[in-house]
Amino acid sequence: MMSTIGSADPVIVVGNGPVGQTAALLLARWGVPVVLLDRRPERDPIGSKAICQQRDVLDVWETVGAGRRIAAEGVTWTTARTFYRDRELFAYTLPDHGSSCFPPFVNVSQARTEQILDERIAAEPLIDVRWSHDVTGLEQNEGGVDVRCANGASLRASYVLACAGARGEDVRALLGVTFEGHSFDDRFLICDIRTELPGWSTERRFYFDPQWNPGRQVLIHPCPGSTFRIDWQVPGDYDLAAEEADGRLDRRIRAIIGDRDYEIVWKSVYRFHSRVTDRMRCGRVLLAGDCAHLVAPFGARGLNSGVADAENAAWKLAFVLRGWAPESLLDSYHAERHAAALENLDVTSATMRFLVPQDEEQHAHRRAVLDRAVTERAAWSEVDSGRLAEPFWYADSPLTTPCPGRPFLGRPPRGTVPPAGPGTIVPDGPVRVEGRDTRFRELARDGLLLLTTPGADLAAAAAAAKSCAAPVRVLELAAIDHTGALADAFGAGEGEVWVIRPDAHVAAVLTDPAAVEPALHRALG
Repeated sequence: MMSTIGSADPVIVVGNGPVGQTAALLLARWGVPVVLLDRRPERDPIGSKAICQQRDVLDVWETVGAGRRIAAEGVTWTTARTFYRDRELFAYTLPDHGSSCFPPFVNVSQARTEQILDERIAAEPLIDVRWSHDVTGLEQNEGGVDVRCANGASLRASYVLACAGARGEDVRALLGVTFEGHSFDDRFLICDIRTELPGWSTERRFYFDPQWNPGRQVLIHPCPGSTFRIDWQVPGDYDLAAEEADGRLDRRIRAIIGDRDYEIVWKSVYRFHSRVTDRMRCGRVLLAGDCAHLVAPFGARGLNSGVADAENAAWKLAFVLRGWAPESLLDSYHAERHAAALENLDVTSATMRFLVPQDEEQHAHRRAVLDRAVTERAAWSEVDSGRLAEPFWYADSPLTTPCPGRPFLGRPPRGTVPPAGPGTIVPDGPVRVEGRDTRFRELARDGLLLLTTPGADLAAAAAAAKSCAAPVRVLELAAIDHTGALADAFGAGEGEVWVIRPDAHVAAVLTDPAAVEPALHRALG
């Protein structure tokens, strides 16, 4: 852990869910004291909720000592099967995780993830957790924010990070931000069911228009402890209590699992929304997670994008509070994460138009695609059951210096990542530093980094590092890449300097020694 900052007021994080927990832990890792508030009297440890945790998010959690544990307790699913009525259309295997120590996705309940993060928070003296603190006032003034709570508490913060979740309308109202978008009429019934389904423990199954849910969808995910998460699309007037009372819920479940014993661990009915706030920075208040954006869950882009918000906000707040970067760095939080929210909105809205057609033209398109997919392999790519979560690439960020030789070519094909270059998250791989074996992303997340390839001007890199108020390390790729895997993953060329941010994203790839210092300062806003 880094040394604690001076006498500055703490950062107040509003919302003690996974996004708020992540933000608090990352801020504390940078030596920033945090007060973590939640309106609830205690944690509600029930239900799977957001279950699908993406590899890059596990990487973020590993920086605070939780990633490997969450991954170990989760279920790794390797095969995605898609069905239409009574036919399996296709199945695909998720790509191997290669040099990463994490699989592409693990399934574990949000409740268990929160418990593991709580244990890390309990061991962190810089985090003060306060339940039953419902924020009712946010008054910004010179040098800070006065936070008032319904219980009479009044607190002073240097900055506030609002992670108040989907029900953060009160916080949004205090800030005067809009939350435009669309709410879908159809709902989704979600049940966590403990039972034995041999052969299903490593598969995600997606059913279009099955005879036991005609005209709608069903999604089945494996979870730890012989538990399966089942999502049924249901009409907007669906009545769960009535279906339980007359036995239809049991028949609904048995249509999938057959005549075997089962236990319902948790059940709920959700209505899904596609919404994004107009601002993610409001002076000294930053909005993150579901408080800033809501997307449909197909593709697991909710919690995963919220954790990326938390990491982006945490390093920038820490660098500003430590005097390592100007406050203008925080403007890039909105620029980067609002763009990420809009991309997630675009991707998930396209999925929902396919899953829940809004007019006859959309219905006809869906029927035509699914009918063709039964016999035409070429139609498979048009079947949209959700593009799985992926990191957002900051190619157009004000912090990124473009490289003509490594242009960003846009959203890559589903299931792939773009080549390493400005704006992308760095590849991972084994490295050895001063006799210690570690992973490159762990190094990258320790702060600003200048990574040089053979032939680079080391003196220019060292001079650029000294020109910054923030600590900057200079590492030679050849000295740490003892297997050669990292050079291959980077596609590294001769005489390059890679400027890497504290969130493991590439800010610049340079061959001109005179360009290193300006790019480094640009990466700090």
